[in-house]
Amino acid sequence: MHQKQWRLFKLFIAMILSAAMIVACGQKEEPTQAEEKVELPPVKIAVVGAHSGDLASYGIPTVRAAELVVDHRNALCGINGRKIELIVEDDACKPEIATSSATKVTGEGVNVVLGHICSGATKAALGIYKDSHIVTMSPSATNPGLTQSGDYPNFFRTIASDDAQARLEVEFALGTLNLSKIAVLHDKGDYGKGLAEFAKSFIEADNRGEVVLYEGVTPGAVDYSAVVNKIKQSEAQAVIFGGYHPEASKIVSQMRKKAMDTIFISDDGVKDDTFIKVAGEYAEGVYATGPMDTSKNPIAIEPSRPTRRNTAKTRAHST
Repeated sequence: MHQKQWRLFKLFIAMILSAAMIVACGQKEEPTQAEEKVELPPVKIAVVGAHSGDLASYGIPTVRAAELVVDHRNALCGINGRKIELIVEDDACKPEIATSSATKVTGEGVNVVLGHICSGATKAALGIYKDSHIVTMSPSATNPGLTQSGDYPNFFRTIASDDAQARLEVEFALGTLNLSKIAVLHDKGDYGKGLAEFAKSFIEADNRGEVVLYEGVTPGAVDYSAVVNKIKQSEAQAVIFGGYHPEASKIVSQMRKKAMDTIFISDDGVKDDTFIKVAGEYAEGVYATGPMDTSKNPIAIEPSRPTRRNTAKTRAHST
């Protein structure tokens, strides 16, 4: 995992500790004999996300970062004398599994949840955590409604929402690259479709460009030649794709094999080393938005004051 990503995850864990009203432990007096016999219950933090399947590369680093920070904290004094216990649960980034995962960790009496990773899975689980009054914080669930709807006051995130990413992608295509004909694709999920809808609306509201194709693709398909042909027929100068790396890598690879030089622009669901490994040489020239390192941001430096505002900014990257 990149150094900047580690810093973001470690900051995220620190924010979780703050959200659970955790304070740094200071020097204490020697405990009495009676106090030594009292074993305080642990503080339970659940880490729930995609730890298996195609999207495990997003979830596993979260677990590793949590383990590092918790091991360090427990080596000191834990939380006011209470050890921190991690409960790791895999939702495979699937909403139907996420509800079961949320029910399971809630039943185990967790104090706070780090997760989920994918927006669809997060949305499916949030009602369960809300009913149980459990603070939930995600490093990557970017669907705007998760925070902007007001339906989940228990939910926080440390990354910009999809409307911010979509606006950046559109401005990059129309303003920086000076393109005018854009195809907008998505994977039909809460994350991908939500981002694509914002991108479409931003283009339609801007007289510099037009949406020449708007289409959803089926996740997990082997062949995307039908939509690739539609992109070619639309004469799109660029594709803005909302979704994850498995579909993106196949689409861009099939485009390049047809000698299409259409620019491919996507989101942080594609900004992953696995995309580069799978797409190989065809990943060259692809652009993706993703979080910036905010470790020097005053808000990030003072994690004792969590806020519902997104502290992560977004910028464009090219592979």
